[in-house]
Amino acid sequence: MWEEILKAVPVFLSSMLKFIFGPTGGYAIGLHPITTIAATVAGTMASVIAFTYFGKWLRSKVLDRWGGKKKLFTTNNRRIVKIWRKYGLFGVATLMPLLLTPIGGTVVAVSFGSPKNRIILYMFLSALLWATIFTLIIYEFGRAVLPGFVNT
Repeated sequence: MWEEILKAVPVFLSSMLKFIFGPTGGYAIGLHPITTIAATVAGTMASVIAFTYFGKWLRSKVLDRWGGKKKLFTTNNRRIVKIWRKYGLFGVATLMPLLLTPIGGTVVAVSFGSPKNRIILYMFLSALLWATIFTLIIYEFGRAVLPGFVNT
């Protein structure tokens, strides 16, 4: 049991940055699919909660020091505003694993003023749905698509 938990730590940490790294990492190290789903959702939600509650502080202390002055009207920003206007928080949460990172999706939702409890709920449901879908697809078709990727 402890071995499975320790193997899940990198999946958790990588899911905090990019959602798809969770299912692919879990498959690569040979985790059970349920453990992969749980670690992916937990990692995603750790980012979501951190940026929902501490996003302004993190931005002022970390991102603004590394970043610089960013352009406001970019193609990507316009696309995000269009998605927000058309679908709202539900659309951003649903598309978060596909187009955005957990951090990016949360920052968008927070910047548009969504209630924190709704951000967490929608992101959790989206993470659970997409983690299950991605994990099942990767575990089912991984051997055919990625032969030799897993040492078993």
